[in-house]
Amino acid sequence: MNEVVDITKSVGRKVTRLSDLTASQQESIRRIPAEKDAVNVPLAATRPNAIFTGRERFDLEQTKIFRRFPVPVTLAALLPDAGSIVAVEAYGVPLLVSRTRDGDVNVFVNACQHKGAKLIEDCTVHTQSRMTCPYHAWTYGIDGKLIGVARADMFAGLDKSQRSLKRLPARVFGGIVYAQLDGGDPDYSQLSDQIAADFTALGIADGHVYGRQTFELKANWKVVLEPFLEGYHVQRLHAASIGNLFVDAPNIVDVFGANIRQVSGRIDYDPAMLDEDAEANIHKLVTHAYTAFPNVVVVTSQYYTSVMILMPRDADRTTVHYFMLTPGPATTPKAEEVFKRSYELIISVFGGEDFRAAEISQAGLSTGVPDEVVYCGLEANIVHYYEALESLLERA
Repeated sequence: MNEVVDITKSVGRKVTRLSDLTASQQESIRRIPAEKDAVNVPLAATRPNAIFTGRERFDLEQTKIFRRFPVPVTLAALLPDAGSIVAVEAYGVPLLVSRTRDGDVNVFVNACQHKGAKLIEDCTVHTQSRMTCPYHAWTYGIDGKLIGVARADMFAGLDKSQRSLKRLPARVFGGIVYAQLDGGDPDYSQLSDQIAADFTALGIADGHVYGRQTFELKANWKVVLEPFLEGYHVQRLHAASIGNLFVDAPNIVDVFGANIRQVSGRIDYDPAMLDEDAEANIHKLVTHAYTAFPNVVVVTSQYYTSVMILMPRDADRTTVHYFMLTPGPATTPKAEEVFKRSYELIISVFGGEDFRAAEISQAGLSTGVPDEVVYCGLEANIVHYYEALESLLERA
């Protein structure tokens, strides 16, 4: 899937100012040193090859994390209007995510209660009041209720009220839709209220989905995640694209359980710049990078925000759903040109560089080489995140 969507609505905010951010975000930004004052601290840390290649580790993560806790499935911003519905392939489970006339977001298993057929087979966002199964024309409302059965007279004792779509416990968290895939009671204890507040301040909850793309990668989900937790690769892997925009120095890091927030200054950053213009776009000066439990990546850029959901499919397979969010749809030809160029660039950078690096790394790891991965001081956030995951995996 690769599409650029056009949802007509007003642009509520052109840029994000420092004052638009949460107090916690502002405090973190003000801790960023000038580029010349940044201090690098060496690190000695390793992780075994098996956490990226082993079946036992993959199965344990599925049991203790991806089926134990609610997981992200899509963005609420993808469903801006009442009656919106989209099919999502999430962690091997076919889902439907809808927004009702009351504005509530629901998540259902995309399976008809007659014989299990998918009601919606594409990934387009639809706006409609009902869904009809293509197999035998059973019809459901956007709220999941069964409202019509073809040749109902042939079903003895059929009670439509007992044949609604299977609804999963779900919650919108900072603009991210989380669902409990096993249908059990959800445990939201690993989600951070601060991260939710940050995401809302960044405009993720009410942003405009300019474009989205799905990537099927031959790599473990953690191999895909790692570059978004470290700056070591930026001036090397991205040397020909965006490497010259970023400083080869550690970020300011705040850890909220299994959630990590990183902020860093761009090239030639100096703290005095923050107070030169109160109306300035803060994203021209600093970059935010988040890893939200367990597998959401958020990276801010000058004119847009990237959101990725990394969905494990197997020990060496990951589906990445990428979304580019803007404050609103382009209202001028210049804005459209900027958004279009930005979208093409970031797809090229993430798809052609970060995701390529993940696949070529997995190719080597899958041979058993190296037997352990080593991390440096510019990769310390990876170790912090793994420590949080490991504490969950060790729970009874």
